Amino acid sequence: FGSSRVFEVIGTSRRSPFPNLWSAMAPKGKKAAEPKAEAAEEVTAEAGKKVKKAKKVAKAVKSSVSSKTKKVRTSVHFSKPKTLELARNPKYPRKSTERQYKLDKYRIIQCPVTTESAMKKIEEINTLVFLVDIKATKPKIKQAVKEMYDVACAKVNTLIRPDGRKKAYVRLTQDYDALDVANRIGII
Repeated sequence: FGSSRVFEVIGTSRRSPFPNLWSAMAPKGKKAAEPKAEAAEEVTAEAGKKVKKAKKVAKAVKSSVSSKTKKVRTSVHFSKPKTLELARNPKYPRKSTERQYKLDKYRIIQCPVTTESAMKKIEEINTLVFLVDIKATKPKIKQAVKEMYDVACAKVNTLIRPDGRKKAYVRLTQDYDALDVANRIGII
């Protein structure tokens, strides 16, 4: 038997094998007279939903919507962001007393040199010879001699001896005599 032969035997057309099946079923719970009222309710409910949606969109349009934008990076190097750096405001001093400057006039000039060559310089070229601190500079030596002995220095020459101590040749101005100063100090 072919498929068309089966339908001929049953007595129905080929397109619908069960023509009266759907019309024979009863409607589920609702009567056939109410579809117009139901359709009207659906339309009003749908319109209400649309109105709500439109109001929501209008509210969103009025208020600013903050959307995150990606920062455009122009460099391949990442720099730490600049943040607020407050000035230091300590609660207590970290040191109880201020540190004193240790290289004072008494530390700069340690002792006068009393060798024969030093005595010759005192007598001939108006120059005093001192052993000074290794860290002392020429201006500091000049200032220390002025403060301690009340004399003006013309110039200062320094050298570091082979034993590691610094020696200073302090030449006085012509107003002062090195021999008098040496007597006052007690060298001679």
